[in-house]
Amino acid sequence: MLVLIAGIVIFLGAHSFTTLRPARAAVIGGIGELPYRGLHSLVSLLGFGLIIWGFSLYREAMIPVWTPPVWTRHLALVLMWFAFVALACANPAPGRIRGWLRHPMLAGVMFWAFAHLLANGDAGGMLLFGAFLAWAIYDRIAVARRGDAGAPRLASFTRADAAALGGGSIAYGAMLLLHPVLIGVPVIGF
Repeated sequence: MLVLIAGIVIFLGAHSFTTLRPARAAVIGGIGELPYRGLHSLVSLLGFGLIIWGFSLYREAMIPVWTPPVWTRHLALVLMWFAFVALACANPAPGRIRGWLRHPMLAGVMFWAFAHLLANGDAGGMLLFGAFLAWAIYDRIAVARRGDAGAPRLASFTRADAAALGGGSIAYGAMLLLHPVLIGVPVIGF
């Protein structure tokens, strides 16, 4: 579980550092924008790799905490569709859904993490998804404190909304089918 924890700390630490604007500006001032982005990407990839490796090690001896009722898994399936649509709204094209969400990437992470917290009752899953949910909430607060209102609200739906609904739904369907292959856990027919 230590590898998983290290991965979470490194990945979310790198992403949390971006909210510390004076410190971030100092680093960028010292090494430049492109080297900063490269370093941020490398640290994030290291953390992400450790999360994957750590969770695969953890799954060999999972620690059950509680048994989620079946309805939580059904609710998680619905929430995951919202997560995929939110992630599909993260493109820069203006849309009504993007305006509702304000920060669609953070909304997608929140939906994803909350859905997985509902459906998983083991310690490692609760640690992983709880950490991501807490980080997304923290980042949403940090964004609001620095005055970033996010995407503008629009009065009507746009092509970007149709693309987000279609693309998000297609990606959602693909993940339903690929989840057993990529993650090792079937989500349909449990």
